[in-house]
Amino acid sequence: MQSSHAAAAVSSAFDDPNLIACGGLEPVVRLAERCGLPALADELIRLPASKDGTGAFPAAKLMSLVGGMAAGADSIDDMHRLRHGAMGRLFAGVRAPSTLGSFLRSFTHGHVKQLHAVARRFLPALARHTPLLPGADQVAYVDIDDTIRRTYGYAKQGAGYGYSKVKGLNALLGIVSTPLAAPVIAATRLRKGPSNSARGAAAFVAETIRTARACGASGLLVMRADSAFYGADVVNSCRALGARFSITVRMNASVKAAIARIDEDAWTPIKYPKAVWDEEGQCWISDTEIAETGYTAFTSKPKKEQVTARLIVRRVKRLSSTVPAGQGTLFDTWRYHAAFTDSPLSLKDAERDHRRHAVVEQVIADVKNSAFAHAPSGHFQANAAWLALAALAHNLTRAAGALAGTFHARAATATIRDHLINVPARLARSARRLTLHLPEHWPWNTDFTQLFSIVHAPPAL
Repeated sequence: MQSSHAAAAVSSAFDDPNLIACGGLEPVVRLAERCGLPALADELIRLPASKDGTGAFPAAKLMSLVGGMAAGADSIDDMHRLRHGAMGRLFAGVRAPSTLGSFLRSFTHGHVKQLHAVARRFLPALARHTPLLPGADQVAYVDIDDTIRRTYGYAKQGAGYGYSKVKGLNALLGIVSTPLAAPVIAATRLRKGPSNSARGAAAFVAETIRTARACGASGLLVMRADSAFYGADVVNSCRALGARFSITVRMNASVKAAIARIDEDAWTPIKYPKAVWDEEGQCWISDTEIAETGYTAFTSKPKKEQVTARLIVRRVKRLSSTVPAGQGTLFDTWRYHAAFTDSPLSLKDAERDHRRHAVVEQVIADVKNSAFAHAPSGHFQANAAWLALAALAHNLTRAAGALAGTFHARAATATIRDHLINVPARLARSARRLTLHLPEHWPWNTDFTQLFSIVHAPPAL
């Protein structure tokens, strides 16, 4: 590729009032409206009245924030992208970034909980209107994990040093997925940076499971988590709601004793189709052995809180760096990794499903690569509201991708934004109708057209 004209023959000017940089935002906002997001905001968010009108029109402000995030905004100043060209004619009620910042800073803990209630009701509505979670009536998974959103400076309320030794805020995410669908975010919590991972985890797990059930997960539902969430309260919270659990266990004395009792003939060799990165050995492994045994956990707790289930163990040969090449070891030594589960699946399937808990890391990376790239405010509750809104935008973007086609149903949200939302368009009006003129030969025009047609079709009776 090269320039087709001499440099002196090319000029630029920001002077066309009919152009839009993100034409695909129109069907995305239309989808949010069809699923009732503005009505939920007006019904559930109750900010106090003020002279400057900060708490007025919560639906318009929430829709502006979610729309900006869906278009790629990752800070309050980025909301300026909603106020260019013909956006004012295509959308009504777009608020200025300064207004949106004041709106977020007016949130208290109670108002953030109201926003969580909006999210809990909006996700099931998306699942009803779009093929967001196909197969949820058969098998679905809930994955819990937390991450540190790094912050800088001294003005962030709640920032501190947590388990990662990085200064920031702790974000707890609960996601829902199926074997046929990409994961969506069912619940969020923003916590202080030094917070323990398991703080409030039992209630959070219960909320995520209830949301998953409301989304149609009426069949087998398995909650997966790493060892930070291994506790009696989390496991019993799952059992109380009829969900199964699969949690990595800490290698304490009782777990080691249970593993030692496994007969050597009980170990089954397996080979991973794709190598798995081993953190302790800092190498890729593709050969391992698995076995299982019965185990009673939390024996220090009262009898009613103790749980007896399966202990699934994976062992990997410990590779020695001191043995010369070509010389075998006198005897094998092993490293063990165990998961505590009541999954009804076979040993191999249950172990494979537990390893797929890593899908939550993809969601965390996706969110951090989009709206939650920053914690944009110095106010803790404003950042908590921002995280909840980022989850709303993530789920809305994923639902738009599910309507567009098979490829975009499983694509990362950054890909959906690039292909379907941030499409340049020219707005034209004729006979009281608006027409979006999009680029000719756009590579993903078929998926865009399908999304546009579905959300603009008359609602089913």
